[in-house]
Amino acid sequence: MMTAVTVTMTAVTVTMTGVTVMVTAVGGTVMAVTDSRGVYRMLEPSSAVNAPVRDPRQVLAAAARLFYERGWMMGTAGNLSLRLADGTFWITASGKQKGRLQPEDFLRVATGGEVVERGRAEDRPSAETSIHEAIYRLFPEAWACFHVHSIPGNVAARLTADDSLRLPPLEMIKGLGVWEEEPEIDLPVFRNHAHVPRIAEEMASRFQAEPPRVPGFLIRDHGLTAWGRDADAALNHVELFEYIFGYMAAARTVGLP
Repeated sequence: MMTAVTVTMTAVTVTMTGVTVMVTAVGGTVMAVTDSRGVYRMLEPSSAVNAPVRDPRQVLAAAARLFYERGWMMGTAGNLSLRLADGTFWITASGKQKGRLQPEDFLRVATGGEVVERGRAEDRPSAETSIHEAIYRLFPEAWACFHVHSIPGNVAARLTADDSLRLPPLEMIKGLGVWEEEPEIDLPVFRNHAHVPRIAEEMASRFQAEPPRVPGFLIRDHGLTAWGRDADAALNHVELFEYIFGYMAAARTVGLP
């Protein structure tokens, strides 16, 4: 039963019995509701109280199936996470086939990597957990983080020997938050270390000094990591990046720069 509602320009906090729910709004439109149980997206503010809460693990499993079907998460490759209001986040367990994920195939992880909830006693967090944790620490607006292993992404990372990849000024870049005429966007590219926390450390150091202009980066010979304000936004960003990577590979085959 609702007992208190406080409204500001950007958020509504609803205190219920045992649960505090934060409603995030952008430009007067409710975009997400978060609590210790999960994150879900809405289109209208009027649905904030009555809309059902989706299990974040089901949201992640659905995204993983989509990526698997597109060839971006073959076998056990890749990982996905959703951050909760208490600072913990659900993430895929290591070694799980991404086309058949169930709620039991996720773990809830706290800051520092401590597992606070797991579906199976023997499961371990994804090897890239440190990267997800760093993203959430660096970008408070990020509530979902997806890491895929696609052929276009790996080809794109090989198109440069530098630590960044110049993206073509395609219309799709607007979906990544860049609305300039003929934008010059350099996507960060990191070396693929066997010890993944080293990648997370290098990423955090670089982004603290110079935040990326788009919500993503590549790890050479590894894959793309992208994030967003919720699962829908993160999925959209992955799709846009993959479209751009596909264009870049195709352009090279016909002699375009």
